Amino acid sequence: MFAIINKKIFYILSIVLTIIALFSIFVFKLNPGIDFTGGSVLEVSFPEQKPTQEQIESSIKEFNGGNFLVRSAGENGYIIKTSTIDDTTKKSIENAISQNGQIKFVEEKFITVGPTLGEELTSNALLAVLMIVIAITLYVAYVFRSVSKPVSSWKYGFATIIALIHDVILTIGFFAILGKFFGVEIDALFVTAILVVLGYSVNDSIVVLDRVREKLKNTKEELRQSQFTELVGKSLVETVARSLNTTITTLLSLVALYFFGGEATKNFALALIVG
Repeated sequence: MFAIINKKIFYILSIVLTIIALFSIFVFKLNPGIDFTGGSVLEVSFPEQKPTQEQIESSIKEFNGGNFLVRSAGENGYIIKTSTIDDTTKKSIENAISQNGQIKFVEEKFITVGPTLGEELTSNALLAVLMIVIAITLYVAYVFRSVSKPVSSWKYGFATIIALIHDVILTIGFFAILGKFFGVEIDALFVTAILVVLGYSVNDSIVVLDRVREKLKNTKEELRQSQFTELVGKSLVETVARSLNTTITTLLSLVALYFFGGEATKNFALALIVG
């Protein structure tokens, strides 16, 4: 019953965090990666002597004037992101970072994404999120159709959507802050992470609501109104341990993935940790 008795504290906390997240999203904005904007990504590793990031940036800057981004990849590599380039330009960049062949490196990956594909991915991502939200609302309303008192069945679906939107906004706002101050970009894996967060958010909501439904069914209809708050509180108490255990075990795996996984999955793991 702690959450019910102190619900105003949790409401205020959620509202404050949501306002901060919305401010970050609309003021700082997200920092879209190559998956959304289009461009080229070159990943290289240095088996013998790894130059500093400043040396790599200086070499490339002399070549193309600064339209690029360099970040570390593992212990002996770098990921270089630029606007769309052809093979000739790619060879010139490789020549620049190797200092005309003086430094040995291995090309690990090179991909190019056109702006059209980036726009298509953006629209598909938004469509996927919208379809999931609509499907969740209809599903919850249908499941709770037989328990309409003292709350209409559609309100259960609405409450689920509010919780879902809350979790997603906080995650996106966190990455807007990271993008502003640390240059963190969002990519296709970030969209995947958001969809996973949606799933976990809905799962936790459904567990609680399902317990509420069971208690309402076992309560006389004329008593549901007066005992509704108490029933919700008991439902939370009975399900919080399960939710915490599920969350903690998942969190441990995500933390391990973030610290010991590859560079490509770091932001994916971080998004899930926050979500």
